[in-house]
Amino acid sequence: MLLLVSGCCRLEAQNKVADDSLYRQISHMDEVLFNAFNQRDIQTFKKLLTTDLEFYHDKGGFTDYDYTVRSLETTAALNNGLRRDLVPGSLEVYPIPNYGAMEIGAHKFCHTENGKLDCGTFKFVHIWKRVGNEWKISRVVSYGH
Repeated sequence: MLLLVSGCCRLEAQNKVADDSLYRQISHMDEVLFNAFNQRDIQTFKKLLTTDLEFYHDKGGFTDYDYTVRSLETTAALNNGLRRDLVPGSLEVYPIPNYGAMEIGAHKFCHTENGKLDCGTFKFVHIWKRVGNEWKISRVVSYGH
């Protein structure tokens, strides 16, 4: 079921919205971004962020592009299996005219700690900027930790 409110789109349950181009584009970009994260592909990850990135975290505070890239480098070095997966059915996409799109959802992060799998589900907002034919994240809000 597709719920339309003021020109925005929300995916209900796990239904696919084949006719919603913006939703499909942002859903795809989320997958590309976090495949890079999960595979520790730092070069691809960096290309998907604007250099003026602002990252707001309800526990960690405000950080920027350089910190975010260094954080992924540190994660890669820890090699603790940290991975991120989008919670099925949680993705919402809203257009931002003359800029890009807003992605809202929930994601699950899991890693091994003290020999046990440790997982948490958190909420996020990504502001995607359309740069030519590319999508890049310019703002992140991560909350519910």
